[in-house]
Amino acid sequence: MRIMSRNDLLLFLGFTVVVLAMPIWLHPFGAAYPDLLQRFMIFGIFAVGFNILFGLTGYLSFGHAAFFGVGSYAAVWSFKLLSLDAIPAMIFAVVVSGVFALVIGFVSLRRSGIYFSILTLAFAQMSYNLAYSVLTPITNGETGLQLNLNDPRYLDTTMGIPTAGQPVPTLLGQSLGGFAGFYFCAGFLILAFFIAMRITNSPFGMMLKGIKSNQTRMNYTGFNTKPYTLAAFVISGMYAGLAGALLAVTDPLAGAERMQWTASGEVVLMTILGGAGTLVGPVIGAWLIKYFENIFSAINETILHRFFDVLPDGLDNALVAITSKFVGEGWFLTLGLVFVLIVVFLPGGIMEGVRRIAHLFDRKPKGRPGKAAPQPQPAE
Repeated sequence: MRIMSRNDLLLFLGFTVVVLAMPIWLHPFGAAYPDLLQRFMIFGIFAVGFNILFGLTGYLSFGHAAFFGVGSYAAVWSFKLLSLDAIPAMIFAVVVSGVFALVIGFVSLRRSGIYFSILTLAFAQMSYNLAYSVLTPITNGETGLQLNLNDPRYLDTTMGIPTAGQPVPTLLGQSLGGFAGFYFCAGFLILAFFIAMRITNSPFGMMLKGIKSNQTRMNYTGFNTKPYTLAAFVISGMYAGLAGALLAVTDPLAGAERMQWTASGEVVLMTILGGAGTLVGPVIGAWLIKYFENIFSAINETILHRFFDVLPDGLDNALVAITSKFVGEGWFLTLGLVFVLIVVFLPGGIMEGVRRIAHLFDRKPKGRPGKAAPQPQPAE
């Protein structure tokens, strides 16, 4: 039995090559430094997981940042109580996020449509307020949860693993800073993409697509859709928890700001921008938004003057005055314009544009006008 079709295998291999070669092909765009590359990987996982719920099932959640934040808190607590090794922290974060998603999903999925979205938003805001002001012994409130030298780390102590200097997450004793952290996160993104691909093409994925197409009709045929929607919600929450744990690995700090409603809205934008329901689209959307956030926001008037220096002085100043409104603190304006253009002209996201371009190249050349096509001759 074939595990993957030829097209799926080519897509997976191509995606893997693109991800692993990002330090090379992103260098001309000024985005090849480790911290940004790590965020590309982390939020790519976040968007892929959200797409399993929204893109396949059609349930729009406005509260996925809650699972992202829970994953970060769980990972940091694993570093503090168990070990500085990243693998136990990842497992612990995914399990805790999955259980949390099971509880919230069991309640929220009793409703659908906008009521489901409002319920998830309410749970996310409650989680944010609990982390910020109520559960301060666990979350450390607005200061955030951090690693300290006097943390017990029982597993490391039992195994006789010393901690020298400021504690930082490791993998089998090796530091995960710089490009090592990028490739660690890249491995999880590739794994997350592979699992999402298998889910999409599985009978379970077909059921989720059927629910998105017409859940009422499926219910009328006697098919119970609730276990499938709940499973999709839990899987999506576990993806978010994994992304939150990776963020805690690369930046060992967990704060309530990671659970704000703006973080939930960001992953919605990522998925719609790239193309909901597609495999690669949400990842591209996540990369594009994080690129705008980190590169465009760093451009100032000095850089713009240097860029337009070849132009006459009057034109130079005019262009700097105009473009400065779209970079630096105004990078949200650029992102908003890009989002509006894509939604208006490409409702299916960036991947719809890719499909249109591919369709143009796939068209077969037509025959010359006025010249009849040759007719097949009868066999003699």
